[in-house]
Amino acid sequence: MSTLKAVRGTRDLLPPETELWNFVEETARRVFARYNFGEVRTPIFEDTQLFARGVGEETDIVSKEMYTWEDRARAQSEKAQSLTLRPENTAGVVRAYIEHKMGETGLLQKLFYIGPQFRRERPQKGRYRQFWQIGAEVIGPPSAGSESPLRDAEVLEMLATFLDELGIAGWRLEINSVGSATDRPRYLAALREALAPVKHLMCEDNQRRAETNPLRVLDSKDPNDQEIIEKLPKIADYLDESSKEHFAAVLAALDRCGVPYAVNPRLVRGLDYYTRTTFEFTHGGLGAQNALLGGGRYDGLSEAIGGPKAPGIGFAMGEDRLILTLQAQAAQKPAPADAYIAPLGEALNPAALELTRDLRRAGLRIELGDGSFRLKKSFEFGNKLARKIVLLGEDELQSGILTVKDFATGEQVKVPRAELAQSLTA
Repeated sequence: MSTLKAVRGTRDLLPPETELWNFVEETARRVFARYNFGEVRTPIFEDTQLFARGVGEETDIVSKEMYTWEDRARAQSEKAQSLTLRPENTAGVVRAYIEHKMGETGLLQKLFYIGPQFRRERPQKGRYRQFWQIGAEVIGPPSAGSESPLRDAEVLEMLATFLDELGIAGWRLEINSVGSATDRPRYLAALREALAPVKHLMCEDNQRRAETNPLRVLDSKDPNDQEIIEKLPKIADYLDESSKEHFAAVLAALDRCGVPYAVNPRLVRGLDYYTRTTFEFTHGGLGAQNALLGGGRYDGLSEAIGGPKAPGIGFAMGEDRLILTLQAQAAQKPAPADAYIAPLGEALNPAALELTRDLRRAGLRIELGDGSFRLKKSFEFGNKLARKIVLLGEDELQSGILTVKDFATGEQVKVPRAELAQSLTA
């Protein structure tokens, strides 16, 4: 009988790596809270039409990558419902915004999420079929200022702060405007005209995109097509005055608060719902697929899925890729426990557990050994798991004076039990 393994494109996250994941998520929660974002948790599967209408039927995500099935757990008289594991979370958040009438407050809704997404794509470094994203959305009625370029700049400044506090050095912000819904038809017409005589020279995917959704050609990473793509019309030349003013105001706010950026006229992102501002944060340590996170404005998404006018801007970051970057930089290593408690004999196990409980309640991170271990083995385990080792023998139990050794310095001292917690934090 063959050994069962995790399905291809998925993986188990194990200690100590999960400590790094917790560090990333705790940093996100801490930073986002300072910007007054609240957490939203949506189902991991939705009605398929949410993604077909919201993300776009001609996107690679909807046309090739979604996990979709017919839900037959309904009354026999009803038609089976098509359900899909969420490939992204913006559409689900906007659906929740509409369903729960959050716009009726008249206020901006600032929401963040952390959770798994699912796409049937070829697994590669930093990309999995079940992958984790951290994202946020700012959405609300126009009267609340949801269309303001200040919202775009605030989100980008928050992301710069988040990456800095993670310890990711050398990130790069690329930004562009893809214009409004009225700009897009003029640009698409010019793009189709420019692609017509050269599309047969491009890869199969780009030949298809040139017919169904030519804007997606600009998002292609195929190295053989880049020379052709570079010569295509630029969307900046087709923006109306309103879109130009909006983009200029975003850049002016970023300049004022010191967030560095580079305007990339080819940056369009891969989803149909984006309007005006689009952006990516990249990092050289990830190779050719160098995007850490991306996002943009989606002023018409709410209406596209049956809701009220509710302009918004958001982003999603691949947590797997953030972890790879942190590991490459060694920016955050899992911290060892504060102490390893080593009872010197099995009879001292209960007292060791009591001591461990008291230290943990004092806020320390403690690893508990076992009195059946020889002293040499306790030291070996302690050195791997903690900064210090606390020896608990009969003499220590009776006197209340414990022996503590620091593995880094080799120093061994006697510490009264009442002072132990404070000593272990030094």
